[in-house]
Amino acid sequence: MSKPYAAILGGAAGLTIIAVFIILWFCKSHCKNCPNGNSETASSGPSAQVEWNKGGRSSSEPTCPLFGSQGARKFTIEELEQATKQFTDSSLIGYGSFGSVYKGLLQDTVVAIKRRTSAPRDDFVTEVVYLSEIRHRNLVSLLGYCQERGEQMLVFEYLPNGSMCNHLYDMKLESSTTLEFKLRLSIALGAAKGLCHLHSLNPPLVHKNFKMANVLVDENFIVKVSDAGISKLLEKIEEAGPSYTSDINIFQDPETGVSGTFTEMSDVYSFGVFLLELITGQEAAELGFVGVEGSLIQWVASRLNSNNFVDPRLMGNFTTDGIRNLIRLTLRCMTFPGIGRPKMQMVVDELERIHEKEMALTTVMGESTATFIKGSELFTS
Repeated sequence: MSKPYAAILGGAAGLTIIAVFIILWFCKSHCKNCPNGNSETASSGPSAQVEWNKGGRSSSEPTCPLFGSQGARKFTIEELEQATKQFTDSSLIGYGSFGSVYKGLLQDTVVAIKRRTSAPRDDFVTEVVYLSEIRHRNLVSLLGYCQERGEQMLVFEYLPNGSMCNHLYDMKLESSTTLEFKLRLSIALGAAKGLCHLHSLNPPLVHKNFKMANVLVDENFIVKVSDAGISKLLEKIEEAGPSYTSDINIFQDPETGVSGTFTEMSDVYSFGVFLLELITGQEAAELGFVGVEGSLIQWVASRLNSNNFVDPRLMGNFTTDGIRNLIRLTLRCMTFPGIGRPKMQMVVDELERIHEKEMALTTVMGESTATFIKGSELFTS
């Protein structure tokens, strides 16, 4: 066992020291400024070049015919039944914290309709109207609602490419999307801007349930964060907490389990786990990463000599500085205590810097043949 590795396992002073060791090992051993091959996804994807909106509604945001001048539209249950063919199984596309999710067609517009059983409540309407007024290019828009026949429903814009989970996790699927490093940086940047806008509101809106499944992409891989404000909505309309809190959420900040309080720094921690999954290409829950304080140090130490710390699909299409800086940012987002984490605006600024530098360097260097480096060689001195 090498001395640096023994030092990690033998009692590193904290996450900052761990991050320094990892970065030093990474720079010494890995992919010396491997340039990016010009795949179709990375070179032609608009998300890699897009000028992100920093706040408010983008001038380029398409106008939805379902938007009304008064904000959230009240739909009738007959309209939503017709849109989903009576909520048939063929229209069911998933399940979320609010309930079942259906794909529907309203006035020639494809929408996502979330449905749950509940008695009508005035505070439900009040909260929905507030959430429908939050507009940002990187947030899924809430279009309207329905409260009839003992049911509550929310109508959202629909993202045709679905969740990032569909594109990232399955490494063996030949038809899976090629998510090269620059595209992953662009995806991370879009998600960060969505969270940053929520935190910039007065008062700030904490997402509370940010995770890979709530990062949706359109046909051009432009990112929109979904379920913003849904946790807050459920807390207001349910005397007991929302049902999903009984499940283990690997993205949830361990500090909230102690204090019971969610803050902007809780979202930053969740974003760090999101970055970790983008780097590894795997679900954090499948990595043996248990989501408790200190488990990041234990997980990283256990993976130092593994062959798959960084997603093998990324090999040969990133620069050493780019991946090193992204790992550094990931560790900063997940540091303890939470007060030491960067604010989301700082995260956005750093991702923009990494992305711009990566775009410039790989454009200049052009295409080259990548050399695959094993994880066992990645962290050896």
